[in-house]
Amino acid sequence: MTRFLLDTTFIIDVLNGKRNRAAVMKDLIAEQHELACCGINVAEVYAGMRAPEKDKTEALLRSLEYVPMSWEAARLAGHLKQEWAGKGKTLSLADLMIAAVCMTEALTLITDNRKDFTMAGLTLHPLP
Repeated sequence: MTRFLLDTTFIIDVLNGKRNRAAVMKDLIAEQHELACCGINVAEVYAGMRAPEKDKTEALLRSLEYVPMSWEAARLAGHLKQEWAGKGKTLSLADLMIAAVCMTEALTLITDNRKDFTMAGLTLHPLP
């Protein structure tokens, strides 16, 4: 069993019925993997949610394990931001916080946004 954190892009695709992501999610559940989200995902999804989507959105997010951000993850996100800025690459703090939660909690990230998640120590799940 693997513990996965779903990136916001993946969650939004599930909600919108795009890229067959709901089927991917169902397969992972059938294989008894653990699916999770964190506060960044919840905030990003709610920021773009339309009123008619509220019940479906709430049900999906509540069905996932919720992983809070620890002090260690927050500190790591700050260090990652500084490190990548020093390399001349601007990454969003939200993405770095998601990466840091995965890295400190031994979660594998499921994302379609692979270009912003290239840091050493972060495990990504391949998507079809």
